[in-house]
Amino acid sequence: MHSSSHPVATVEHLSSHVGQTVTLRGWVYHKTSKGKLHFVQLRDGTGTCQCVLQRAQVGEELFEAVGRAGQESSLWLAGSVRQDARAPGGYEIDVSAGSVLQAVEGYPITPKEHGVDFLMDQRHLWLRSKRPWAVLRVRDAVITALRGFFDQRGFVCVDAPIFTPNACEGTSNLFEVPYFDSKAYLTQSGQLYAEAAAMALGKVYCFGPTFRAEKSKTRRHLTEFWMLEPEMAFATLDDVLDLAEAMLCHVVQEVLRRRKSELLALERDLSKLEAIVPPFPRLTYDEAAAILAKEQGSTFRYGDDLGAPDETLLSNRYDRPVMITRYPEQVKAFYMKRDPHNPGKVLCVDVLGPEGVGEIIGGSQREEDLDILLARLAEHKLPESYFQWYLDLRRFGSVPHAGFGLGLERTVAWICGLEHVRDASPFPRTIYRLTP
Repeated sequence: MHSSSHPVATVEHLSSHVGQTVTLRGWVYHKTSKGKLHFVQLRDGTGTCQCVLQRAQVGEELFEAVGRAGQESSLWLAGSVRQDARAPGGYEIDVSAGSVLQAVEGYPITPKEHGVDFLMDQRHLWLRSKRPWAVLRVRDAVITALRGFFDQRGFVCVDAPIFTPNACEGTSNLFEVPYFDSKAYLTQSGQLYAEAAAMALGKVYCFGPTFRAEKSKTRRHLTEFWMLEPEMAFATLDDVLDLAEAMLCHVVQEVLRRRKSELLALERDLSKLEAIVPPFPRLTYDEAAAILAKEQGSTFRYGDDLGAPDETLLSNRYDRPVMITRYPEQVKAFYMKRDPHNPGKVLCVDVLGPEGVGEIIGGSQREEDLDILLARLAEHKLPESYFQWYLDLRRFGSVPHAGFGLGLERTVAWICGLEHVRDASPFPRTIYRLTP
């Protein structure tokens, strides 16, 4: 690669190079030619910048080479940085030198309309297009904000295993994998392991991929997704509500601060994100049920879990996430603590994101009493033998503790205003898709 003597810059930071000559390295996103001029939209991964080549300025060889370079050709261009309010991104490069590294013809993704299946088959290339690029940069900012939030609050990151010896909540929706001479399952959640780590470290979180084998066909489901799961010793349901609220507000503020141009590229209504401030509305399951009973078209029956249409009806009443607590015990997991003041209910919360995205957080206070937990395992017909290590946490220094799980892709989909959660994952896995 012949390179330039001028310093290498990135599109993202061109504002600090106005009046200087720099080198940009990247790919042709789009190009138009008018006689003795080429206008090259060069993308370098951090953004896109218009580079102007004049035949008289750059010489015949480079001008012709760029003329033959189709979409996604790789190249470097050097030139002076000029501020220009009309240019996309606000800066332009007046090119003085450069080189085409690979001239490309026939790039399969063109500016015309393509079907979703075609684009998903070409996902390895589609990531270069403006919308997926913007989403992945928002996803990165969400992850960074989450880690920063917990780091600032003294949480320790502890990774949970992906291979597990048994199901936490029944085997029907787990992926079974051969494991030497036995069977293992891909994890659905790191929570039980996070509980063990919280008894060692006080406040922890795990953050990694989780797997669900339900044959869900909805726009809210993936078979592989990332989940962030904090767990706190000496904590109650109220601590979970406060932590989840502060966390979501922090993440949205960080994305607005660091990724405004990406949100604008996605045509996101920023006012909807600017509204995400405390306090969040908090309803009990009974209060939510009373609202749904009055809603036209709701098929909700008291005692059921909330379905997607119910969640949408409730979340549409508010401009920020809504927290719903104290569900009936029969629709929730065995490890959730019963509400001492409200028989038949558990100390749990689901946080519904705004704009119809559905549940983004599920959490609870955990049952810390050994005898009650043994009874719950029996009620749920779960094998006590597998859970001995989990029961040990109640035998040796048990304390009230609580935590939650946040679905990363649903959170990213909500912040980006995406219709389908698959667009929030770089290489989504659904019941129909295992490639590329």
